[in-house]
Amino acid sequence: MLETLQQLWDSGRGLQGPAGSALRITGIVVAAWLVLRLVGRALKTMKERMAASIDDAESAKRALTLARVFQYIATVVVSLIAIVLVLSELGISIAPILGAAGVVGLAVGFGAQSLVKDFFTGFVLLLENQIRQGDVVEIAGRTGVVEKITLRFVQLRDYAGLVYFVPNGEITTVANMSRGFAHAVIDAGIGYGADVDRVMALMREVAEGMRQDPDWAPRIEGEFELAGVESWGDSAVTIRGRIRTRPGEQWAVRRELLRRLKYAFDEAGVEIPFPQRTVHVVGGKADAAAAAAAGA
Repeated sequence: MLETLQQLWDSGRGLQGPAGSALRITGIVVAAWLVLRLVGRALKTMKERMAASIDDAESAKRALTLARVFQYIATVVVSLIAIVLVLSELGISIAPILGAAGVVGLAVGFGAQSLVKDFFTGFVLLLENQIRQGDVVEIAGRTGVVEKITLRFVQLRDYAGLVYFVPNGEITTVANMSRGFAHAVIDAGIGYGADVDRVMALMREVAEGMRQDPDWAPRIEGEFELAGVESWGDSAVTIRGRIRTRPGEQWAVRRELLRRLKYAFDEAGVEIPFPQRTVHVVGGKADAAAAAAAGA
């Protein structure tokens, strides 16, 4: 194929007039088509090898997405070069066209800055693998499951089922909750009269029992880590702990652990307080009656 193309080009260079131009234009078109075919085959081979060597389905999808982006870029570049060469063969000066294109491009660039920013940011997100389909992320003030990623926007669906289309240009920080592992954080509030050491031992016991449960063991990856007393509130002492889970399982594990802690606290007589206020009355019966009325 390459030898035939070279002979066609050499024959065209030796000819003058319309016949030679037509032959050279044919060679340019065939060469562009051949280059695109070679690029397409190379990308297809690369995609197949990457899909076979990558066990993670989401990483394979990312590789396929990047391959499509590169193929699109190659198509645009090769097509532009071919068009410029064809115009040159037709005797059309490309300098005025390039000047006009530059002015038009400048005008369009000012009007489409946000669109260009979306495409550039989307390419960086895909290239750096910050977001994958199926991840739970927080971006641009929205939290949800990533359903679709394009060069222009990210499609999210939140817990209530609402779908958000977030332009990539608005994404400045990505909080990905589905990478590697996660932690289910537990804040347990107890009354000031409760035995803190006893409560912490009870929390460890309940968490360990959950780790041994066959239904929950596959979702948990580590032991319960007790941080200790987190704060003194108006009516409760808050004890914080966490347990390492598989990515995406932290919310279910947290809810189940809180449910089990509620039953364990009730059985052990540990008070889970509610907002309270103690009123000290100073003065006579009139003041006491007024304070009682205000409290009521």
